[in-house]
Amino acid sequence: MKAIMTSENHRPKNILIVEDIEETRYLIEKLLKKNGYDVDLARDEEDAICRARSRSPDLILMSLGFEREELVATAQRIRNRAALSQDIAVVIFCVPTIPEGAEMEVNENVYVTRPDNFDQLRYFLRRLLRMHDLFPKLSTD
Repeated sequence: MKAIMTSENHRPKNILIVEDIEETRYLIEKLLKKNGYDVDLARDEEDAICRARSRSPDLILMSLGFEREELVATAQRIRNRAALSQDIAVVIFCVPTIPEGAEMEVNENVYVTRPDNFDQLRYFLRRLLRMHDLFPKLSTD
């Protein structure tokens, strides 16, 4: 599959996956790589901060076993401690307190979603990256 590139320097977009369940982490990595993304993996907040410092991601995708409010605070700590721009979108997925298929912005560039399937998550990520001007415009999906 063709790599998905950022518009400014023609490198594959990097998504940092922050997931505490190893099987889920690797499944998402496999699916995102198959769709042309460059992926880094982190198992917790501290690991995410280290990885984000060494290689600034274009987007952070996270699902840790916390309540939504704690996940939003964790996302902000990762951004702050890794010295990332507030423009970097953070997507918190599989939040059980919202309906399946729902998507919403809960803080500045922090979104929660509970996708029904991987395609819905993939399209949501594409829309966010387009909004942040990191994804080339496609004629059709």
